[in-house]
Amino acid sequence: MLCSLDKYGAGAEVSINGDVYSYGILILEMFTGKRPTNNMFGDGLNLHSFAKAALPEQAPQIIDPVLLGESQNKDDSRGIRRSQRSHERLLKIQECLVSIVEVGVVCSSEVPTDRMSMGNAAAALQAIRNKLLGS
Repeated sequence: MLCSLDKYGAGAEVSINGDVYSYGILILEMFTGKRPTNNMFGDGLNLHSFAKAALPEQAPQIIDPVLLGESQNKDDSRGIRRSQRSHERLLKIQECLVSIVEVGVVCSSEVPTDRMSMGNAAAALQAIRNKLLGS
């Protein structure tokens, strides 16, 4: 059985709400490293419900490890001070990645009126970027 979300890409009427949904799925796809067509999805589980179920406590486990790999490998043998800074940076990156997944989940909500607007999504992502960069 196809739901209205499945029909959107197959010729259903184009709408701003549909665009927001697609944007949310794209965010989830990019930051989890999972495609909506992944074999793990079925029997009611989809990319949206997978990400939503992980929020907030399990969200770091669904983030694509490639996104965390560079940060985890930057630790070197310059002592505890460097290690502490690296750990704090990794935690900040993880927190920002979880926030991005939250935006993706809200944008891809099954109920169109529960989705945030594109303007709010852009503002939320900009705020996350600013937090990460410390500006």
